[in-house]
Amino acid sequence: DKACGEGLMPGALPLLRRIGVDPPGHPLRGVTYSDGTGDSPRVTHRFTTGEGRGVRRTTLHRALADRAKELGVATISGRAVAVRINTSLDGTTTAAVQVESVSRDPSTPGELHGEWITAHYLLACDGLHSTIARLAGLRATAAPARSATHRPHHTPRRFGVRQHYAVAPWSDNIEVYYGPSAEFYITPVSDGEVGVAMLAAQGTDFDKALQALPELARRLEGAAPASSRRGAGPFGQTTLARQRGPVLLVGDASGYVDAITGEGLRLGIAQAAIAVRCIATNQPERYNRAWAKETRQFRLLTSGLVIFATSPARRLIVPLAVRLPRLFGLVVERLAR
Repeated sequence: DKACGEGLMPGALPLLRRIGVDPPGHPLRGVTYSDGTGDSPRVTHRFTTGEGRGVRRTTLHRALADRAKELGVATISGRAVAVRINTSLDGTTTAAVQVESVSRDPSTPGELHGEWITAHYLLACDGLHSTIARLAGLRATAAPARSATHRPHHTPRRFGVRQHYAVAPWSDNIEVYYGPSAEFYITPVSDGEVGVAMLAAQGTDFDKALQALPELARRLEGAAPASSRRGAGPFGQTTLARQRGPVLLVGDASGYVDAITGEGLRLGIAQAAIAVRCIATNQPERYNRAWAKETRQFRLLTSGLVIFATSPARRLIVPLAVRLPRLFGLVVERLAR
């Protein structure tokens, strides 16, 4: 379980089905933008390429784990504590990772395994704050921020907070509410539950930001929480490279811009496919360039949206989307692919 918008766009579902995963959830048929006041116009674009699906993160995780087990994938539960790249006399490289066992009892310390797990390749798919990327020397070290909202190159420190509510969905769209200090993403994940995810600067109070959106606050009034509140961030993670010898970074571990476009799973699967092709041809050095090509549009579009959403022009986002519905539709379709 983790902080996540939990919306699978139409383009992500076929990718999951190709690997034999089709998790249950709630249909998503479009995206709606609103300023949350209830007085201003809202704009909706319905997907033209098929339905998406709202799926609890735990449900997706279970479906993926079950499929891996069905295919005979061996799993070892543990925490990576060291990575080693070995080069033989003939120039062949292998990767080794040492893991510390994760005790179910938090009062009992883990034990360090004496043996290293060695393989021809190591794919780091361990998320936003990738331990493998750091251990392999691929994580960029950011300069300290001067304030919670100011970082080098004017990139804000954005965080996500997610809470589920036991209430019947009032729409089959992903609803995005742009408030004064935060965005809220509403995703129906079942017939009786919605996920509410907030994106905002560090230190933004979830409840206060929610109350600044009267329309959304009324929808959730009296609804019981259906999960514990979870947070993630800061976003905006960079890596020095995506490959070092036999170590390849995949998904959020390879670098991240922001959750504003909701493309994490689709991009992760696309990067995994590229990594496998490079491994199959024994050409891992091609991964960096292929990764850059695959993620270029995502990085440009997401960076532009984040700059817009964190600038004084933020208040114009919904009015512009209402006035320019065709442009809004083009952006939504790009994200839905």
